[in-house]
Amino acid sequence: MAKFNPGQFVNQVRAETAKVVWPTGRETALTAVMVVIMTTLLGVFFFGVDRLFGFVMKALVDLVAG
Repeated sequence: MAKFNPGQFVNQVRAETAKVVWPTGRETALTAVMVVIMTTLLGVFFFGVDRLFGFVMKALVDLVAG
């Protein structure tokens, strides 16, 4: 089994963290706006689908009930 060396581990973590390309503030803001837009569109879409299914189910129940 390999021996654990905390100093070497910390150095490796620092080296890997230095390789990360962090997004700019503009990229983060743009991504956040895109997420809000997409979730709003999906919310509207699923609301419409739910209303459509509700209408169809009500029509079927009324048809069966007479």
